[in-house]
Amino acid sequence: MNMHTARAALGLDTLKTILGISVLAIRWDDAIALLARLIAERRFTKVSFLNAHNANIAYTDPVFAEALDDFLILPDGVGVDLAAKLLYGAPFPDNLNGTDFIPAFLQASARPLTVGLLGATRANAEAASVKLAVLAVQHKFVVIHDGYFSPAEEQAIVDRIEALRPDVLLVAMGVPRQELWIARHIDARHCTLPVAVGALLDFLSGTVPRAPLWMRQLRLEWLFRLCIEPGRLWRRYVVGNPLFLWRVVKQKFSYRPKPAGDRR
Repeated sequence: MNMHTARAALGLDTLKTILGISVLAIRWDDAIALLARLIAERRFTKVSFLNAHNANIAYTDPVFAEALDDFLILPDGVGVDLAAKLLYGAPFPDNLNGTDFIPAFLQASARPLTVGLLGATRANAEAASVKLAVLAVQHKFVVIHDGYFSPAEEQAIVDRIEALRPDVLLVAMGVPRQELWIARHIDARHCTLPVAVGALLDFLSGTVPRAPLWMRQLRLEWLFRLCIEPGRLWRRYVVGNPLFLWRVVKQKFSYRPKPAGDRR
């Protein structure tokens, strides 16, 4: 199930297009119910999140943009909210960032699920699985492999996923590698819901700290992350955020209809 069939399934025109990527405009509780329904019906659906950073990558990487077209995309962060305001006059109904939304979804899912974890370091993935098992005791969490595998190891990992066939597969390899890996290797034989989760396992493990709640409520988590890892993240935020907004402004003014009588 991709974004276009999602719209048909929901019976609503719920997509907002940000820099060519279709993003689901949906409330938090409705998104949880949607994912639960997809799992219950065993409808294979690739899931990812759009924020300013990966929107910028998709803008210049057509292979990544094409892969995202077959994912159910949820809105993540203040950047895409600003974009939705600029382009559509209203922000997304809720911020469905994976770091908060995926643990909340797993907590809310009463039906016992098998959840596979793939990515991060082995230590972080193991620590994340322990944390998730405390948060959502009804589910079984299985660490499949860390994210640092060679091409020679790839087939064995895919075979292990197929043998386990988890309901949910959390893939934490960073953008765009995680989405491209899912697109190239994972289908309905392997799991029901593969989810590209970025740094989720690092956050859950406690290795990478979260911003204080007040900063998250003010939508300033990106600033906290920049302060924690300036060397790695300055280009993403200091250069990337203004570039993203500039591209959104260009999108807004590139679709103006020609005035009546202008036949040039």
